[in-house]
Amino acid sequence: LLLLAAAVVWGPRFSGGLRSPQRRWPVPYRRFDYRPKTDPYCQARYTFCPTGSAIPVMKEEDVIEVYRLQAPVWEFKYGDLLGHLKIMHDAVGFKSSLTGKNYTMEWYELFQLGNCTFPHLRPGMEAPFWCNQGAACFYEGIDDAHWKENGTLVLVTTISGTMFNEMAKWVKYDNETGIYYETWTVQASPDKQSIVWFDSYECSKFILRTYQKLADLGAVFKKIQTNYTSIILFSGEPIYLGNETSIFGPLGNKTLSAAIRDFYYPFKPHRTVGEFFLDLLKIIDHVILNGQFYLFYNLEYWFLPMKYPYLKIIYEEVPLPIGSKASFGV
Repeated sequence: LLLLAAAVVWGPRFSGGLRSPQRRWPVPYRRFDYRPKTDPYCQARYTFCPTGSAIPVMKEEDVIEVYRLQAPVWEFKYGDLLGHLKIMHDAVGFKSSLTGKNYTMEWYELFQLGNCTFPHLRPGMEAPFWCNQGAACFYEGIDDAHWKENGTLVLVTTISGTMFNEMAKWVKYDNETGIYYETWTVQASPDKQSIVWFDSYECSKFILRTYQKLADLGAVFKKIQTNYTSIILFSGEPIYLGNETSIFGPLGNKTLSAAIRDFYYPFKPHRTVGEFFLDLLKIIDHVILNGQFYLFYNLEYWFLPMKYPYLKIIYEEVPLPIGSKASFGV
C-alpha cells in the first residue's frame, strides 16, 4: 500500500484509455454458500480474533446500549500514526443493562491487510495465491483506552434484547456468506456523483451494514456525524479478464497471465531499501506511466485503465441510518 501511495504521489500524471462493453456497476459483491478452510500457507503476524467468543442470547427485556468505535489502523502498534492519514478501523460496542457486561464486534482480515490487497507469487504456481479472507470477531469487553485515546467511543442508539438477538442471526448469515476482504473502492473520478465501478468490502462496510440492520429492526440513532475511511482507485471503465482457470489454466492466456504476475511482483515484501525503491519505479511505470492496474474481485480479474489522481484516501461522512420506532415495541 505504501508503495502504491508513493507511486501516486511522486509519479507524473498520465492516463490510459481502454473501454469495455456496458456492465452493471458497481459490480455486485459475490456471496458464497459456505466459508472454505484457509490454506496453511496463509499465516498472520497477529492472530485473528484471539479472545473471540460466541454471541450471547440476550433476554428480551434487556436494554442494550450500542456504541460507535473507531481508532487508527494498527493503533496498538503505531499509535496515532495512521490516524494522521485518516486510515481508521471501525467496530461496534454493546453494553447490557441487565448484566452490565460489555461486548465488542468488528470485521477484519484473517491474515492482515497486505495479504488481502496483494497476492503471493509462489514458486511452482503460475496463478497468484491469495490469503484474502475476512470475518467478524465478537468478544467480551470494550477496551476503552484503545478506542478513546486516538479515536472514538460514543453512544449511537439503544436497542432491546430481542433486537440484539435478531441482529446476531443476521451477523451469522453475513459472516458465513461474505467471506472475502476487498480493499479497494474503484470509481471514475473524485466527484461525489461519479460512477462507482467496484465497492470495497472491509471493516467499515460491516459496521454500516450492522447499523442498517439495527435500523431495519427499529433502532433510532442519534444525530451525530460519522465518518469512515475509503481507499479509492480512479479508473476508466474496467475490462473483465476472466477467472483463475480461464487465465492461468492449461488453456489460459499465457501473455495475460505473465502480465498479471509482472504487475503484482513489485508489491512483495522487501528486505532492503534499495529493493523497495527499485520496485517503486516498476509500480510508477505500471500504474502512472502506462495507466495499468489489475484488480482481483469476486475471485475474478479485471483490468483498470488508471487515470489521475490514481489513488486517494478519503475520510468521508456517511450518516447513521434512519430507523422506525414501530419494530419490536421500541
